[in-house]
Amino acid sequence: MHTTDPVADGPPQHGGQRRAAVLFDVDGTLVDSSYIHTLAWWQAFRQAGYDVPMASIHRSVGMGGDRILDSLLPSGREASEDSTIMTSHAAVFSTFWPALRPLEGAKDLLAQCHESGLAVALASSARERDLEALRSTIEADAYIDAATSSSDAKESKPAPDILVAALKALGVQASDAVYVGDAVWDVYAAGKLDIPVIGLTCGGTSEAELRDAGAVEIYANPRALLENLAASEIGKLSARVRQG
Repeated sequence: MHTTDPVADGPPQHGGQRRAAVLFDVDGTLVDSSYIHTLAWWQAFRQAGYDVPMASIHRSVGMGGDRILDSLLPSGREASEDSTIMTSHAAVFSTFWPALRPLEGAKDLLAQCHESGLAVALASSARERDLEALRSTIEADAYIDAATSSSDAKESKPAPDILVAALKALGVQASDAVYVGDAVWDVYAAGKLDIPVIGLTCGGTSEAELRDAGAVEIYANPRALLENLAASEIGKLSARVRQG
């Protein structure tokens, strides 16, 4: 396991550098969009002549789009075909922007993490335009110190690049962070930096799968995590910060 502890070089956020942070995945973790992505990929594949089962697609959601294509489609296809499929996925997903809804407790969870003295970052592999729509859905910008999109990472999840980018934006070390996600790909990415992961099952991945991947705690949704926040890894991190 890679144990390099990246230190972010970005400027302090919101008037002063915080000493610890909570990083959040967005799709399926804060916004109820995992199955919308599944449908969008399914439609994009169909338009390109590929019949990929939805169950296979859903299990891949959470990886970057490039990795989803490599995982689900035959090798040897033209690069231009990948570009067309990814454009189709983006177009289909964008039609659902008005229907996006935050998962229960998402905004309150971000607010409580912020108010407890922790920096908050959205560590998402979503496209920048999609991330804007997702942020608008959550309506919690007042509690978000930084956010990353696919353009901030050379490699997508399960590579840790997007988490490294979020840490740099906050000026926080990996040893002072907790990650919250809904997919095994989130757990694998954070594991490469030794960041503990709290798994949420609201994206459609089971508790057993998340635990097997290495998640240290499992909750049903953001509300359930919020109700147990003091005893969670986030609560422990906050207490450590307060103790100095």
